[in-house]
Parts: sequence; C-alpha cells; structure tokens
Amino acid sequence: MRSPLILPVLLFSVMTVSVACQAQKKANTVKSKPLLQTIAANFEDGAKQYKALKATLPPDRFPKTFYPQTGKSETSGSGWWCSGFYPGTLLYLYEQTGDTVLYNEAERILGVLQKEQYNKTTHDLGFMMFCSFGNANRIQPKAAYNEILLNSAKSLCSRFNEKTGCIKSWDSKDPSDFLVIIDNMMNLELLFETTKATGDSSYYKIAVTHANTTLQNHFRADNSSYHVLNYDVNTGAVKQKKTAQGAADASAWARGQAWGLYGYTVCYRYTKDARYLQQAEKIARFILSHPNLPADKIPYWDFNAPEIPNALRDASAAAIMAAAFIELNQYTKGAAAREYLQVAETIIKHLSGPEYKAAAGTNGGFILKHGVGHKPAGTEVDVPLTYGDYYFIEACKRYKELSK
Repeated sequence: MRSPLILPVLLFSVMTVSVACQAQKKANTVKSKPLLQTIAANFEDGAKQYKALKATLPPDRFPKTFYPQTGKSETSGSGWWCSGFYPGTLLYLYEQTGDTVLYNEAERILGVLQKEQYNKTTHDLGFMMFCSFGNANRIQPKAAYNEILLNSAKSLCSRFNEKTGCIKSWDSKDPSDFLVIIDNMMNLELLFETTKATGDSSYYKIAVTHANTTLQNHFRADNSSYHVLNYDVNTGAVKQKKTAQGAADASAWARGQAWGLYGYTVCYRYTKDARYLQQAEKIARFILSHPNLPADKIPYWDFNAPEIPNALRDASAAAIMAAAFIELNQYTKGAAAREYLQVAETIIKHLSGPEYKAAAGTNGGFILKHGVGHKPAGTEVDVPLTYGDYYFIEACKRYKELSK
C-alpha cells in the first residue's frame, strides 16, 4: 500500500525541479536594459535608413551594396542570392516600428521577387524566398505566399542528388563535379517549414540527409569547416576540400563558420536531433576559443587571415553569429548558455556603435558598415551588405523577444 506521504512528496519534488529549471532558464536569459534601449534605437534608425534606401532604388532592382569611397550604390536583379534580404529586413523593421511604409515597400518588392520560386539554377532559395516570403507569411499569412514557398522548396529539391546525399550549390563545367558549400546549410529551413506546412516528409528527409552528409564531410578535427566540398557525382566520394571566399583551403573563413553555427542550430530546432545541437556547440566552441577572435567578438574576415591583426573585420559574420548564439542559448543551460548570450550582447553592443553602425543619412541607406563579401576576388570588400543588415536586425529582434 502506497504511503499517503509519497504523492505530496513526489508533487513537491516535481514542483521543485520545475521551479529550479525555470529559475535556471531565467538566469540564462537575463537581458540588459541599456542594450534593450540601444536595440530600440537600432529599429528606429534602421527604419529611417531603409526608407532612404527605398527612395534611391530603381523599381525592379534590389540593393546589393554601397561604396563609401565613390558614393555609388550597386543593385542586383531578383536572381542574385541576396535578393530576399531587402524585403526580409523591411518586414523585420515593420514588425518593430509599425511603419506601414516599410510593409508596403516589402509587398512591392515581393512582387518583383516572386518569379524566383521557379528558379532551379540556384541553391540559395532559402535566402531568397524564405527570408522574404517566409517572414511575410508569418506576419500576414496568405494562400499565395504558401504556394510560392512550396514552389520554391520544389525548385530547391530539384538540386538534390541521392548519390552524394546533398543539394548542389554551384554548377561546374566538369559534369562529374558536385559542389557543395557550407552556406547551403542556411537553405534547409525552407524545406523544414515546407514539411511543417504540407505534411509531406520528403522535404524534411532531403534536409536531414544534406545536414548529415555535411556533418560527416565538411568539418575538420577542430570543428572548423571547409568552405567548398567537391563530390564525385557518380560515386558520392569527396574529391576535393577547398575554399572560394576564404584565405586558404585550410583556413576558417569567418562567415562560413557563422553559416555552420546558425544552420545546425536551426536543424536542431526542427528535428531535436542531439547530433545537431552538439555540432552547433562544437562550432561555437571553435569560434569562442579561437585565439584570433577579437575581444569585441567581431571576427576578422577569416580566422586565419595572414594580415591579422591588421585584417578587415566582417560585420556580417558577426551579425549572423549573434543571431545564432541567441537561439543556441535557448537550447542549452548553465555556463555555456550564459556565455552564448553574453557574446551575442557584446556583438550587438559593438555593431550598434559608431564604428559599425552608420550615421543617419549615410552609407547609402544601409545599417551596418564594414562587411566583407568576397575578399579573394576583391568584390564587396569593407562595404555594407544586405545580409549583414538582415541578421543584425534579426539578432536585435531575437534578443528583445527573449523570455523574461
């Protein structure tokens, strides 16, 4: 016969554990009031900048960058991999400010972008279509948005190869090549969301297959990642591990490490597979323990850039890392969780300062300065970048929305 004392004791124990867990989580998400004030200013300043950016944008073009030395802006067509970040940032800023000018501009440019749902020549449809239409559908769901996102996922899946277990990133003149870049981890969210929206598990299966293959082949013993892997399309074997935008084949290109950190955190969100959380934490540890990570946590464009300590910083990589660390904080506990949040706070604080955040009316309407696009090619070097702005505002939004 069960003692009448057991049930109350069990209930008390459960309640104690629950309270302790809640207290632990609260300790891991204590927010800085001064930083919240800074973030509020970032939203207001960002809205002003993007309205200025809107005023100079040709009707069917997307912002790409701005060259402060010449005062000239560069734009792109809708097929450029960054085309989704402009409407995505507009929508984030609209959410925070309620400024309908931003929402209306987002809707307008989405009309220009929507044809890319059928684009099967790129792996970047997650960036292009989910950062844009995904946010639009979250804010104001529409059947048309659902259809566009579904078609975008179908187009992305057309680049999946069973033999390699990956979604192809770049096409090659050699028909036996199958090039996959670490950036491609960022496009899997579109597939996870499509399974969630439709119940069709085929998208989910392709996403986890790609994530698993990348986990197996893309990382070094120290948990840094190569930028580009070249698989043999006929056998699935890895032919080559190299870089395109990093300092060297064996170097740790900063934005590549950020893509991996963010990508595996997202994979854990949708699958709850512990391997993905472990990988995200391993990447985090590589970044945070690296001797070349500056005290302000704004990384050099490559962790192994030969010109360190005089190497350029990459504000875009820092913004991506901040957004990822805030989410990773929610899946971890203890000292690691606190460290992820503190690092995110440090990054946001420094990106919000005059060294990285543009003064009103400057920088061609972009929010952040000092992004590094493709240093080896000499393109988009030490300039504002649309994805830098997008992930900076996302990081600010995520920090503001942390549980109290």
